[in-house]
Amino acid sequence: MPVNGRMTREQLLNRINQVSFAVDEMILFLDTHPDNEEARAYFEEKSALRNEALEEYAKLYGPLTIDTANDTCSRSWEWVQQPWPWELPLKGGCR
Repeated sequence: MPVNGRMTREQLLNRINQVSFAVDEMILFLDTHPDNEEARAYFEEKSALRNEALEEYAKLYGPLTIDTANDTCSRSWEWVQQPWPWELPLKGGCR
């Protein structure tokens, strides 16, 4: 259940997993059906949803992937210093 109109950390991770699965399946399908426009549109839709969810997660809890590691909180390359998803959550994205 969203809290204050926002998904909880667990809900957001589940959403990322769901759309990531859809993206991965479409990649495999498009490898064998490259001219399927409906599949291509579905892939683009789910890819956009995945990127939005990853960016939201990175903003709130720290990056899950290197492409969302816009670590503007420090001047050094410290994105891996953020807590891992299975570690106890810290408040906010950057420490």
